Amino acid sequence: MITVSKRMETVISMVTKGNKVADIGTDHGYVPIALIQRGIVPEAIAMDVRKGPLQKAKENRMAYQMEEKIEIRLSDGLQQLKAGEVDTIIIAGMGGELIARILKEGETIVQSVKELIVQPQSEIYKVRKQLHELGFQIVKEEMLIEEGKYYTVMKAVAGRQTYKDEVEYFYGKLLLEERNPILYQWLEKEYCTTKELYKKIEYVDSPAAIIRKEELLHTLELIKGGIAYYES
Repeated sequence: MITVSKRMETVISMVTKGNKVADIGTDHGYVPIALIQRGIVPEAIAMDVRKGPLQKAKENRMAYQMEEKIEIRLSDGLQQLKAGEVDTIIIAGMGGELIARILKEGETIVQSVKELIVQPQSEIYKVRKQLHELGFQIVKEEMLIEEGKYYTVMKAVAGRQTYKDEVEYFYGKLLLEERNPILYQWLEKEYCTTKELYKKIEYVDSPAAIIRKEELLHTLELIKGGIAYYES
């Protein structure tokens, strides 16, 4: 059995059994291999924009004797995927802005699938907003810590979701409603870090510092809004 990280285990746990999967940015192809090994999916398409990782994915596919079950494609985002070809799209381990762009540019493909499983490394709010704009609702969201880093994994399906405010976009409507303890830990840590950053430039009056102070104050207000969920 192939071994994957805790982060990828969380991604795998959200895939609906029996679905055909496309793993975008597959790297070495570990997720498709693990999904098939565990009997979660019958077949998968492993896609990446880089030739090097795809070559490694081909080698791993051969090592685990999955040539008939995993198709490998060189693709920038969803460009080489056809509408209706898969049930589940996985996009994990990329920046939030990039994931949002891939979803937007591949809207026709996105609208044809049953579920999206995404794990942004940064700017998670941009992914939540893009999912909302595409008519997808987040039905499951988990936050985890691995090797000292915080990760968020989301599962979305077609449907409408109402966001009360910017705080829910930034920190996750479901995570906040569930009073997720890992998110709370992260919010407290971010509040302290942001406050320290503000103190360092509090009395600097350059144009750049003024703009940065406004950004930091806004972030502090958002974080306080997130923490307020736990105190209500």
